[in-house]
Amino acid sequence: MYSLIRPLLFSFNPETAHHITLDALQFVYRLGLLPLFVKHPVDNPHKVMGLTFPNSVGLAAGLDKNGDYIDALAALGFGFIEIGTVTPRAQEGNPKPRLFRLPEAQGIINRMGFNNHGVDALIENVKRANYRGILGINIGKNFDTPIEHAAADYLIGLRRVYTHASYVAINISSPNTKNLRQLQGSDELDALLTQLKAEQEKLADLHGKYVPLALKIAPDLDSEQIRQIATLLQRHRIDGVIATNTTLTRTGVEHLAQQTETGGLSGAPLRDRSTAVIRELATVLQGSLPIIGVGGILSGKDAAEKIHAGAALIQIYSGLIYRGPELINECVKAIGNSQRS
Repeated sequence: MYSLIRPLLFSFNPETAHHITLDALQFVYRLGLLPLFVKHPVDNPHKVMGLTFPNSVGLAAGLDKNGDYIDALAALGFGFIEIGTVTPRAQEGNPKPRLFRLPEAQGIINRMGFNNHGVDALIENVKRANYRGILGINIGKNFDTPIEHAAADYLIGLRRVYTHASYVAINISSPNTKNLRQLQGSDELDALLTQLKAEQEKLADLHGKYVPLALKIAPDLDSEQIRQIATLLQRHRIDGVIATNTTLTRTGVEHLAQQTETGGLSGAPLRDRSTAVIRELATVLQGSLPIIGVGGILSGKDAAEKIHAGAALIQIYSGLIYRGPELINECVKAIGNSQRS
């Protein structure tokens, strides 16, 4: 079905198509017709970060920034949903156009800039949702918060979403918020994780509920930076790491006109670099904390490759744009088959 309607969707500009697709999905879900079009994967439970995931294929942050479509997206068969990135205050993000398809390479460039309605609006949407599965909430800083005060925004986000999330993802790796990636530096990250871990422990005591923290990192890191980040994750007892965000490199798309657009590149051109980061992380971490693999998954084979590289779970986003919901079931099956072989 999706392969038939994709040419129509791709005739619209990408941001318009994004909203049309999600609104149509919501409409079909509310009519109760989604089961006619979507086959749910067979459960293949995995326990990660102390949580039991019905399957290991999740939705990456960025598709549903405000939690407007949680129930409809969950009905596609995901093992978990991650919403956001959300910031303490609402913000419009970067000027349009800010989203670009590269269909020849099955890639996407975005410079959205954490456009969202703010953390309070997201929480209200979470409260309205019927979904009771694994829900990750991805938090970031407002664009106008000075980088030296970034921790304050992350602490606000953590406090506000804590009781509503199954886990909280800390996004310090988007290339579309000025200076944000500086937080991946050893000293900056050490200071940030110290504050976040202390706050997590306070919130766990206050609410009688331990909510895991996962750090989302960039693919544009060298081996020494990966080692330093892994060491800090272990030292601060962070519960998981999400590898990776989008890339600033243009490897594989140099010949395309839109490669000159600024922003982060995702989709198939990111696949190999993301997998390489996962493999390096897994070598350093030695199973001390789980890796959630994301980046360039457009087939079941790609998903299984991420698992073999060391990921415990995977997430998809750009692959969903190019392949549609059938990719979820395909990835669940491929991971299951690879783990049995």
